[in-house]
Amino acid sequence: MMSTQELKGTNVLVTGGAGFIGSEVTRQLIQNGAHVTVLDNFTSGKGEYLKGLSARIIKADICDRRKVSLCIKDKEIIYHLAALPFIPDSYLNPQEFFRVNVEGTLNLLWRAIHAESVERFVYISSSEVYGSAQRIPMDESHPTQPHSTYAVSKLAADRAVFTLHKEQGFPVVVVRPFNSYGPRITQPYIIPEIAIQLLENKRRLKLGNVESSRDFTFVTDTARGILLASVSGRAIGEVINIGSGTETKIRELAILIARICKTQFVLQCDNSRIRPYDVDRLVCDYTKAKKLLGWRPEVQLEDGLKQAVDWIRQNRIKFKAPFRGAVSWYR
Repeated sequence: MMSTQELKGTNVLVTGGAGFIGSEVTRQLIQNGAHVTVLDNFTSGKGEYLKGLSARIIKADICDRRKVSLCIKDKEIIYHLAALPFIPDSYLNPQEFFRVNVEGTLNLLWRAIHAESVERFVYISSSEVYGSAQRIPMDESHPTQPHSTYAVSKLAADRAVFTLHKEQGFPVVVVRPFNSYGPRITQPYIIPEIAIQLLENKRRLKLGNVESSRDFTFVTDTARGILLASVSGRAIGEVINIGSGTETKIRELAILIARICKTQFVLQCDNSRIRPYDVDRLVCDYTKAKKLLGWRPEVQLEDGLKQAVDWIRQNRIKFKAPFRGAVSWYR
């Protein structure tokens, strides 16, 4: 059985380590005794999420060749989470999404390949690369049919990492998390969207396609899967899904969050919140993660939502900008 305790004393780099999932990965690495350097340009990540953690923090762009080379020096494992993550932004800036998500990944990986110290490169992809489910549950052989420029950019990097592994014989793992949620979320995805509306006493809940469904996985479970992928010898060269294996419709999600907020609502469907080419269903098959990593989800949805809503309640000022969130925008 793999153990993240094997990371004790390891020198690691976490790109995007001040972000939502990245900050949890950083926390768990430190808890396991790793020596962590975080590379983040703080576009979406927040320095406060790393407050009190014994990590070295470097503010830089993953497309900066010189800075990336300096950050990689003496690192044994690289966890690559840095990316432009918010799907609606990709409609407006498709070239920037490809610059960061694809070119930035290749810049980082190419320098890792030529660094003598790096023993493994863990690339964090996305379940969005699959598009809407053609079969349920979705394993790693599910067809890839991305439904957004964001998803296309993640798939391009995903396949580039895998191909360079084959061409260069370099040890990589591709992890495809499904919809992570929890404290320190950095974008107005569907869970903070619903929670904010209800916490602001808006009894008329405005959402998009409430019949679509997602696989919600608590962020601590996602991060634990990522760490396990970095210590398992059987994971090298593999694509591995990380998700709860449970399908939840957005209508059901709203009812759960309302129960936690101790309020009631009238649902109002807002067609302006639905994008034309939407992902309808995402449901993870995590059989491979269970087999190769000994991983399985531990946090039940309602328990995780209580933690997420509590954090959102205390930090909702962060979401006071025009709140664009909708189910069809949830990554």
